[in-house]
Amino acid sequence: MTMWTPDLRQRSGPRYLAIAEALAEDAGGGRLRAGARLPTHRELADRLGVTVGTITRAYAEATRRGLVTGEVGRGTFVRAPARPPAPAAAVADPDLIDLSANLPPAVATQQEAAVFARSLAALSRRKDLGRLLAYPAEGGAREHRAAGAEWVRRGGYATSVDRVLVTSGSQHGMTAVFAALFGPGDVVATEALTYPGMKTLAGLLALRLHGVAMDAHGLRPDAFAAACRTRRPKALYCVPTLQNPTTAVMPASRRQEIAAIARAHGVLIVEDDVHGRLLARPQPPLSTFAPDDSVYVTGTSKVLAPGLRVGFTVAPPALWPRIAAAIRGTTWMAAPLMAEIASRWIQDGTAETILARKRKEAAVRHRVAKKALERFQVQAHPDAYHLWLSLPKPWRAESYVEAARRAGVAVTAASAFAVGRAASPEAVRLCLGAARDLDELSRAMGRLAALLAGSPEAPVASGP
Repeated sequence: MTMWTPDLRQRSGPRYLAIAEALAEDAGGGRLRAGARLPTHRELADRLGVTVGTITRAYAEATRRGLVTGEVGRGTFVRAPARPPAPAAAVADPDLIDLSANLPPAVATQQEAAVFARSLAALSRRKDLGRLLAYPAEGGAREHRAAGAEWVRRGGYATSVDRVLVTSGSQHGMTAVFAALFGPGDVVATEALTYPGMKTLAGLLALRLHGVAMDAHGLRPDAFAAACRTRRPKALYCVPTLQNPTTAVMPASRRQEIAAIARAHGVLIVEDDVHGRLLARPQPPLSTFAPDDSVYVTGTSKVLAPGLRVGFTVAPPALWPRIAAAIRGTTWMAAPLMAEIASRWIQDGTAETILARKRKEAAVRHRVAKKALERFQVQAHPDAYHLWLSLPKPWRAESYVEAARRAGVAVTAASAFAVGRAASPEAVRLCLGAARDLDELSRAMGRLAALLAGSPEAPVASGP
């Protein structure tokens, strides 16, 4: 147990909020390490001269923010940082090559801008353009939901338009699903290494995440079954295709097994298939094996254009109204103009053309990275925008991230994805799509490989 005592002398406002703020600063500044066990409520109350109830409220606020996790009978523990990596545009250093944000490669931008311009021009000539300025029907306009059903069908999931909802991107879809269907304290099983956006969402909604062991093919069925028996999760959130961060693709047979386990234990599956359309030969979505016990979330931002911010959620009829209400309660609706453009692209073939370009560029970038890192242990997939690099000893993930930044490259340590108190692997995620072009990617990979070939104590050069 750490002897942590927050310094509250310069803090005003309610004591419980001051304690939570001090905890956030000490965890963010490295004074509290991930996994550290905090003092008991009584011990910290005695040190600070406050009531036990104040400490209880402070720890509850810290849990809501995703700073700590509590285990009955064991105590309260500091969580690994849950903030997702900042997008490349937010990086202050213009000379830094940012491979920390999982962005689609910006290829043929002028071509896609021209298509966008033609779509806007065509829309401007329509006599019914005003309908895109009005509120759509609940869940989105029916023609947009129909386009969503078609988009999902092309990814291997045949579903009815009546099950589709239009959202402002897949992250919004996830937010609506979890806000509608689950409450504070509910346990959600995830992969042991999960999408940081899910960790942030869990902190906002005070959900308790339980990481389930993985292997090279993703979530392990035996570990999931054990978690269902011991932790009784309300939901399973997972990314079966091009898993973030490991790039694992779950085989169809395992998807069927996972779905059967979830049904047997009454666990709702929330499938994040945001990368699913990137596969040239997609696996059947996990939701196809349990359509009445699954909510399927996908979008267009990763595979068409981030600025579209159009997503599609497929839900069982019994859950559809509750998720629709959550969409109203968050953004009220996805912007009809952007939904119209996404729908047109899906229906007229533009989406498949753009998607083919993205796949081609992803494959080229994969080859560049694979050649540079051929001496090292890498888990990758040629259709993915990212790869998972296991670091050779004596490198540790945090020190490698720092050394890489000094060398002019930003990458993300495994701790950003780790769920709970389990030690995260000594590995980093490299996002290949974030580099501006192949030359920049090649320079970044050269620097990263040179670091791996050296030692953590060696001086770092940031040259070309």
